[in-house]
Amino acid sequence: MASSFFAAKATSSSKLTSKQRVEPALQPWVEKYRPKTIDDISAQEHTVAVLRKTLTSTNLPHMLFYGPPGTGKTSTILALARQLFGPDNFRNRVLELNASDERGINIVRDKIKNFARQTPRAETVASDGKVYPCPPYKIIILDEADSMTQDAQGALRRIMETYARITRFCLVCNYVTRIIEPLASRCSKFRFTPLDSDSAALRLSHIAQAEEIDVDKAVIDELISTSAGDLRRAITYLQSASRLSSSSTPATKIKPVDIQEIAGVVPTAVIEDFARILGIEVQNDMVVDDSPPRVDGRGGFEPIKKYVKFLMREGYSATQIISQVHDLVTFHPTLNGRKKSKCALVFAEADKALCDGADEELWVMEVGLRVNKAVLS
Repeated sequence: MASSFFAAKATSSSKLTSKQRVEPALQPWVEKYRPKTIDDISAQEHTVAVLRKTLTSTNLPHMLFYGPPGTGKTSTILALARQLFGPDNFRNRVLELNASDERGINIVRDKIKNFARQTPRAETVASDGKVYPCPPYKIIILDEADSMTQDAQGALRRIMETYARITRFCLVCNYVTRIIEPLASRCSKFRFTPLDSDSAALRLSHIAQAEEIDVDKAVIDELISTSAGDLRRAITYLQSASRLSSSSTPATKIKPVDIQEIAGVVPTAVIEDFARILGIEVQNDMVVDDSPPRVDGRGGFEPIKKYVKFLMREGYSATQIISQVHDLVTFHPTLNGRKKSKCALVFAEADKALCDGADEELWVMEVGLRVNKAVLS
């Protein structure tokens, strides 16, 4: 009786576990199409070439990966670890900690130190019909290491030296200057650059083809433009656009304007109308139907105030508005350097104020008035 009870319980538990597994169709595409090997890494040719040699020599130094978000830092070290240890030993040989974990000195002294001191077995392991090098060391991945406290980084130095024979560390961060020098000097540094347009387009086209999505070159170009070299963001936008297009019956074709809407980009026509009110000459004479009436003359408090209220009412982000006005001013063909430098100062002040939590509408007003004054001076 008791045995049948426990057998039934075990059966129901196994069913629950199988249900909890995430179906591939429900996975975020960022995880679904995460590179499985270092050869799948887009761009970063120098880093890939160096790491490929470690697969044959199994001689891996401590490493420091740094660069902007979405450039493949975490994916690269995870792909390398999978190729070194295989699926069977990956969990036993790799410890990954990210920003969601406690990053103070206690976690360094306890969890990291206890894992680092374990001696692994040095043998080649055959798994899934493949042979993996499985070198005689473990890998500890500290993602977003620049968020670690100074004390924790200091405590990590000694652990890296003590257990260097059986443990390798890989620090992953966006800002290398936030890693203390004694820690950085113990690592081989690898800089990850924003993906170039060709590499990003190739990867996005591959994902679209795998998901059977019909996207044209204009959509790919818009994804690359709005993501600014962040491939993770571009893939997320593509998945959101796919869900949006398939939600209607019949499914609609993805258009560049859909990507702009998902990314929160202010339409070009709206920014150009704002620029005209600020006194900036715009070559493309586009008009937005629901925008306030075009104001004759150049700027002035009331017209700028009226248009800023329209921008806020439409729900556009102040940071995005200022960023796009900044780009328009910076690359304007006729504004001279003196006027651009005056505008650059207010853009910097606005960025700092918004990061500190200042009122968005007031600072868009401030930027508008001071840019208008600089342009007309």
